[in-house]
Amino acid sequence: MNIFHKVTLQSMKKSRTRTIVTVIGVILSAAMITAVTTFSVSLLNYMIKGATVKYGGWHVEFLDVDSSFAEARARDAGVAGTAISENIGYAELKGGKNPNKPYLFIAGFSKEAFDTVPIELVSGRLPENSGEILVPAHVAANGGVTYAVGDTLSLAIGSRMAGEGRLGQHDPFPARNEPGKENETFVPQEERTYTVVGICERPAFEEFTAPGYTLITTEDTAAGQTAGPTDQTAGSTDQTASLSIFVTLKNPGKVQAYIERTAGQSAYVLNDNVLRFLGVSSDHLFNMLLYSVGGILMALIMTGSIFLIYNSFTISLNERTRQFGILASVGATAGQLRNSVLFEGLCIGAAGIPIGILVGLGSIGLVISFVAEKFKNFGYSAVSLSLTVSGTAIAGAAVISLVTILFAAYIPARKAAARPVMESIRQTNEIKIESGAVRTSKLTQRLCGLEGTLALKNFKRNKNRCRSIVLSLSLSVILFVSANAFGSCLNQGAKRSVVNTDFDICFSSPKIDKNELFRLYGRLKTAEGIKESSYQALMSYSCAVRAGDLSDEYRKYMGYENPDETVTLPMDIQFIEDREFRNFIESQGLSPEEYTGQNAKMIAVAKQKSDETKSGRSGLVNMFVGDSVSGSVTPGAELPGEVKGNPSADKEKQISITFVDTIPLDTLPKNSSDVKPFIFMIVAPWQLREQFVSPDAGEIMGLTFLADKPSQVTAEMSEMIQEAGIGTDYTLYNVNRMFEENRSILFVIHVFTYVFVMMISLIAAANVFNTISTNIKLRRRELAMLRSIGMSDRDFNKMMNFECAFYGMRTLLFGLPAAGICSWLIYCGMAAGGADVSFVFPWASMAVSAFSVFFIVFITMVFAVGKLKKENIIDALRDDMA
Repeated sequence: MNIFHKVTLQSMKKSRTRTIVTVIGVILSAAMITAVTTFSVSLLNYMIKGATVKYGGWHVEFLDVDSSFAEARARDAGVAGTAISENIGYAELKGGKNPNKPYLFIAGFSKEAFDTVPIELVSGRLPENSGEILVPAHVAANGGVTYAVGDTLSLAIGSRMAGEGRLGQHDPFPARNEPGKENETFVPQEERTYTVVGICERPAFEEFTAPGYTLITTEDTAAGQTAGPTDQTAGSTDQTASLSIFVTLKNPGKVQAYIERTAGQSAYVLNDNVLRFLGVSSDHLFNMLLYSVGGILMALIMTGSIFLIYNSFTISLNERTRQFGILASVGATAGQLRNSVLFEGLCIGAAGIPIGILVGLGSIGLVISFVAEKFKNFGYSAVSLSLTVSGTAIAGAAVISLVTILFAAYIPARKAAARPVMESIRQTNEIKIESGAVRTSKLTQRLCGLEGTLALKNFKRNKNRCRSIVLSLSLSVILFVSANAFGSCLNQGAKRSVVNTDFDICFSSPKIDKNELFRLYGRLKTAEGIKESSYQALMSYSCAVRAGDLSDEYRKYMGYENPDETVTLPMDIQFIEDREFRNFIESQGLSPEEYTGQNAKMIAVAKQKSDETKSGRSGLVNMFVGDSVSGSVTPGAELPGEVKGNPSADKEKQISITFVDTIPLDTLPKNSSDVKPFIFMIVAPWQLREQFVSPDAGEIMGLTFLADKPSQVTAEMSEMIQEAGIGTDYTLYNVNRMFEENRSILFVIHVFTYVFVMMISLIAAANVFNTISTNIKLRRRELAMLRSIGMSDRDFNKMMNFECAFYGMRTLLFGLPAAGICSWLIYCGMAAGGADVSFVFPWASMAVSAFSVFFIVFITMVFAVGKLKKENIIDALRDDMA
């Protein structure tokens, strides 16, 4: 250790408060950087583990290969493991409703394949021999053919042939039947009988374009022993010669190079669901999002940290200006002086970075344990988010923290080395002001007195130091207000999307028969935990009305100028249980006799979306002028203003509608890409449904349920639907889970947002404390002189309070407008992304930040001035170090 290092250490010991505050700032900075990097690694590891459990740990699947290819892949040096699946063949799916999937594809799994490829059972068990088979649930939901556990399948198994070539799962069905291409033929080759022992979810490895639904059995051991090379002729009966092999690599990052080296002409499928999180998939969206968000957080943390450390070293140099001048006068070079400052930075880093890393690991571990359960609601429920400590991430955090310190220290170090010797010894460069620069107005003196005038003059004289304080406080205000604005927008979006629904679970189908629906209804009602249940139907109709009956706002929006013209509006008709309808009629104060029966009036909700409500927020206003209207309706939805041919008399119906403000029950989910600027829905009793049934109405029938434990009830209902053999396309929604996912996402975002804001605010507070307290210390002689000429403690405190006020007002003058602009930009970004949010000016968060600014400045002033008051005035006046 040379003399310069010893002098530096003595200076750090002498200014212990500044050194401790700087080290605390470095600890906070290193802790935040460590927390961000460690959480990124933990989240990535969670996604990898979750995807592996759900989709399997394999990296590439080679389709339709022979046994020699499979053996060669098993011997590859870079392969960690392989699993074989026999391509037993195809069978025609009789009664299938999906024209793009007309086949069943039989796969014979080896023991390794069952271990490598996850299979999610809905009911039953896995096959134990080659006479048992597992059927995926989407054969019923997508293909329209239902199989139940215990069924016996007799299948004519064969091959799909195109000329002399055999087609596999990688060859879509329609692509081979296009004009100019050779049509495929199905060649049956043998009969096999299987017993269905289980129903599973759609296998993850089955491509969406695959022509066959994958049924899984075990490998045929006897046939596998005699398997030879794949026979590409139509007459071949050697089915087991065609294999699929799942390959797991030791280094997944080299998967593309491995494929190029080994695939040849073989078709292959990448496990993109896993590889994307390893950074080697063509889908880089998640990694880009993770790294970009992490980069933004790093930039904000480093910005706050650089301010803190830069200010600390600038103050350190102000204290050591004369010391540097004396050292330079006896022969110290500019490089030695610069290295002295950088050595101080290394010392502070050596003290702060290790502690910061430990604090960061502990704090992010605590946060992760707090939010881990919430991740299960919207992520992978089979694995838990846990703390993953990565040596690379820790080293990266340490390097980033050290670079931040050295970068912040380099600028003042360069300035110190470049100062002339005599200027440094005399300290004539500390304050450079021109005549009149600190002049104050008479109004200031009249309003604030001598104490306020002195405070304002000091503020103008020390612009650089004051600017640093104001900038640090402004940064904290902007971050705090912006984070609250972001949270407010998220809350709005969540509250408007997570509405109070009438049901937790919903079953809907566009093709189910009414009698079949009621049989299923009677069965599903018996599920344990059901509190309430109901059935309903939804049809699409068009209503022809006079333009004059519409509100002025809607007519202006659609451009209807002639009030006597007839316009057509799309609408929905919801048919609900008769008892529910009668209860609703009575709750609205309407006569049940008028609104029930074969010629009853109808009730409807007709509201237009508007952005110009009295509250200034988007809302709903009436679409029609009066409380009732008469018109004709025809089946089939038309867009507003669309011209349609004259409907037949048997389809057109004359109705009378009374408008209400709400509907009795939430409607079934409806898949529609049309975005309408209004809500027009008629509610009718179930007894009128038969009058409106039409092939053009696009009817959806469904069942709704309220349950105590929706997730468990949904799983039980799924088994019931499978056992009931529903052969039509249907959807079973767990609506409660969707809402719970939204709430969990909101909770996680809130936790990380406010933890981040709290820590960045601590850095800003440490910066302000360091700057103000040291600034007061550097003014020892000045303040001692004021006290020596008779300034009382009361006047002295008044002057310092005025300084606090000037710091706070200047901070709010710059910080609040910038924070308001940032809040507006956040709102614009979320609104542009489709979120249904309104801009709410952040008055509350601005008030909190304004109070915090004055509080931090005041507390710091009290601490710094309190130390000065304990000093002897004569000693302070004699002090040579300013």
